[in-house]
Amino acid sequence: MRKLRHRWSRCLPASERETNRCRDHCSNSHSAAVLLPHLQQILAGAFFSPRPRARLRSCLPPGARAGRREKGEGRREKGGPRGSERDALQRRPVAERGSASAPGGGGAGLAGNAHAPGGGRGFGAKRKTVAGKPRGGGRWPTRSGMEHLERCARLLRGTLVRAAVRRYLPWALAFSMLAGSVLKELSPLPESYLSNKRNVLNVYFVKLAWAWTFCLLLPFIALTNYHLTGRAGLVLRRLSTLLVGTAIWYVCTAIFSNIEHYTGSCYQSPTLEGVRKEHQSKQQCHGEGGFWHGFDISGHSFLLTFCALMIVEEMAVLHELKMDRSHCLHTAITTLVVALGFLTFIWVWMFLCTAVYFHNLSQKVFGTLFGLLGWYGTYGFWYLKSFSPGLPPQTSSLNSKQDSYKK
Repeated sequence: MRKLRHRWSRCLPASERETNRCRDHCSNSHSAAVLLPHLQQILAGAFFSPRPRARLRSCLPPGARAGRREKGEGRREKGGPRGSERDALQRRPVAERGSASAPGGGGAGLAGNAHAPGGGRGFGAKRKTVAGKPRGGGRWPTRSGMEHLERCARLLRGTLVRAAVRRYLPWALAFSMLAGSVLKELSPLPESYLSNKRNVLNVYFVKLAWAWTFCLLLPFIALTNYHLTGRAGLVLRRLSTLLVGTAIWYVCTAIFSNIEHYTGSCYQSPTLEGVRKEHQSKQQCHGEGGFWHGFDISGHSFLLTFCALMIVEEMAVLHELKMDRSHCLHTAITTLVVALGFLTFIWVWMFLCTAVYFHNLSQKVFGTLFGLLGWYGTYGFWYLKSFSPGLPPQTSSLNSKQDSYKK
């Protein structure tokens, strides 16, 4: 029976043979193993391949096929070529794809001409702009993050890099410490968030002041000095200033701790009542719930003074640094300048808070004095010698630098 049907179907026209074949496939619903491969092929063709899609359309009634054909022609009139016409258009030369002379077809192709009448915009066409802004109403960032960063860097360079700042900042810190201490003794300020030792700036910045200063000055000194000199030996020599600063920080804090230990005693209450003579160290006193009281030199006053003055001295190299925006180190150095500038303002601000809220006058005087001596002993005296890490590279001579410190 199948052979007879096959011979009879060979005598039919090609369109009727295709229709009968589709009807036979659709009628074989008795086996899922027969229907599954055809169903997968139809679904795959509906989304990916144009050839199975044509086969699927051949199974539709003639009226439905005519309606789909009219709908496809309407889409081509609105949005450009589809299917095989698009493939043919891609194989054509670029000059012929979207010429301006074609009415309504200037931008229909993949590389459409934006100047064609009624033409859209293809993949290769640039978007029209008016006064630097997109024509389509999209957002166009007028200020990028790098522009804001450069503005901050220029502002900080105009304030912190001046010679007057390096000359008068030590005196300003000393005067503000005295004024804040007198204010604390005569008219104490009300309690605030900054008077709490657990505030964010004190816990995460001041307690780690030297770590922040070290980690930011290390790449700044390395990049700026190497850019100006190009000598690795001189860069290593300049980086040794951080080792000197670390030694000063360690020695001074050890001295403060020993002074507090040898001048203090353990008490039972914060009002200094009930001396506990059995506890001979601060650690033992605190471990037993006591209160150790001694001459506590302000470590904050020392460290914040030394760090702020050291950053200002190292940023003096920016006078000689001239770099284009296209340079590979421009972004890194600009970011470090902004970070060091804000860090300096934090150190100065927390120094003022220490002067107003914490310690007594004598403790802050000694702490600030140690910070000033550490700065002047290095940048004002030792670094001027030939057997030292040296000052930041500058065109000014050594004698003029000495004269500025003397003034």
